[in-house]
Parts: sequence; C-alpha cells; structure tokens
Amino acid sequence: MSDSVTPAGVVAVCRYLPEPDPIGPEARLVVVAADVRDPGNAGTLVRTSDAAGADSVWLAGESVDRYNPKTVRASVGSLFHLPVGVDPDPVSAVGAARSAGLTVLATAGDGDVDLFEADDLLAGPTAWLFGNEAHGLPPELAALADHRVRIPMRGAAESLNLSTAAAVCLFASARAQRTV
Repeated sequence: MSDSVTPAGVVAVCRYLPEPDPIGPEARLVVVAADVRDPGNAGTLVRTSDAAGADSVWLAGESVDRYNPKTVRASVGSLFHLPVGVDPDPVSAVGAARSAGLTVLATAGDGDVDLFEADDLLAGPTAWLFGNEAHGLPPELAALADHRVRIPMRGAAESLNLSTAAAVCLFASARAQRTV
C-alpha cells in the first residue's frame, strides 16, 4: 500500500495535524510560499525552513497539498514538528505577516536589495515570500513586499530553483538573527 515503487515498508494511520495558530508577534522567521505546485519543492521548503529555525511555513494560493505523499516524504519529518499552514489567498498571508510585525521580503532576480548586504534588514523579524517554481512571484504580489531581495549570482546561471533560493535566503536570515 504505497504510491512509490520502492516503499519504506512502514504503514501508519495518522490524524491530520491541527491548523497552526496564526502568525503571532513572537515570530522571527516565517515563510510564505505562493502557488508552489511541485510537491518535492514544497516538502524541501518545509525541511529547509525547519533546519533554518523558521517559526512556520504558509503554503498560500494554489500550492500543493501539504499532505501530498511526495511533500510529506520530501519534508523528511519536518512537516510533523514545524507548523505548516494553508492560506488560499497569498495577499491575506502577506497581510498576516505584516500584521504580526514582520518585514516582508520577496525574492526577485532584479531586486533592489542585495542579499549579501542585507544583514541589518535580515536581523529583524522577517517573512520571506517565495513564488512558483516556473513563474516566480506575480508582480502584484511582489509589490506587497517591503523589499525585493536578489541573490547575487557570480556565474552564468540565470536563476536558482525554489528550494535552493529559499535555502540561501533562510540561512542568511538565520545567520543574521543567530538562530542556527
């Protein structure tokens, strides 16, 4: 009973995890992922967020189901101890982060802030806004961010995939906040 060719050989019956509390004023690092459709990317994003010490992840908009078997597998257990919420409206998720006192940072290749020069910005309570794997953030959603942050790339690659970009950004925040 499995959706994979070579299952782990373990079966369990589980209840769904309760919906996490809304983003509170004590949050220091939150992830808002808009329209993330690849379950492997979503699970890796949860795992990376957990490793970087994030307080919660919000899968917003038309994102993959957090309980998709591939998402659960890619999270390698992080889904069970990091609050992962769902918000069908990315604008609402950004508003909740802002209401909690978080500075909202959107990733953008042409961003006005260089990630490697943003320690002062990253040291405060932050919500990272990440977009879809193929299309990034829609302009109207990116415009809601307090700052658009670019990851400097020294080579010829035109972009990073979602999971890699999130890892770079989240660990930059963790270093600036000294949470890892």
